[in-house]
Amino acid sequence: MFKNIFNAEMAAEAWDVIISQFPLAFWETLYVTLLASLFAFLLGLPLGVLLAVGGKKGILPLPAWLMKLLNGVVNLLRSVPFLILMIMVIPLTRLLIGTSVGTFASIVPLVIAAFPFVARLAESSFREVDPNTLEMAQSMGASPMQIIAKVLIPESIPSLISNGTIAVTTILGYSAMSGIIGGGGLGKIAINYGYYRYRYLVMLCAVLLLILLVQLFQSLGTRLAARADKRLKR
Repeated sequence: MFKNIFNAEMAAEAWDVIISQFPLAFWETLYVTLLASLFAFLLGLPLGVLLAVGGKKGILPLPAWLMKLLNGVVNLLRSVPFLILMIMVIPLTRLLIGTSVGTFASIVPLVIAAFPFVARLAESSFREVDPNTLEMAQSMGASPMQIIAKVLIPESIPSLISNGTIAVTTILGYSAMSGIIGGGGLGKIAINYGYYRYRYLVMLCAVLLLILLVQLFQSLGTRLAARADKRLKR
């Protein structure tokens, strides 16, 4: 498979592709990942709050049927493999965007796949908050919304940043997979050249660039989480 991968002809062709197509592909991957992450957080974080506080013993109890519905939707969407989900939401993507192929169109399946994941990560972060802190706020007469806004979310910020970093890197991996259905970015280059044309050196360069992006997001998230952690400032 990788025979003669580093010969002169392969290296010259890979260099031509890197110069001509990698800058645009890198930008497409970056903005799709960030934009899909933004929408996934806007949908997933409020849902994570409801999942964390809406139980019978939560600070904002919700009807049992609503909690079952929310958990069911989240579990259902999380259980569908992303490749299958991309195909299933093609009609919805075409309805919202006007087309089901292209870089921008790939944002729709990315958001649908990512926001339930973000919701579960956020729920996990909120549940890590010390219950005694919440009880103290309740005993002082704070309303549920005040507890959520002034206690629950601020106390969860370091964990939210760490879990948010995991979500962003996962979305980055999903964005590479979207090249299978016509999405742009580094994933498209890796598939078109590495899989269809057997230009494995191009695919290897695309994969290395994706790895560097993951390391960049992870390092940035780790630093932000450390700065936000009050325990490390004492």
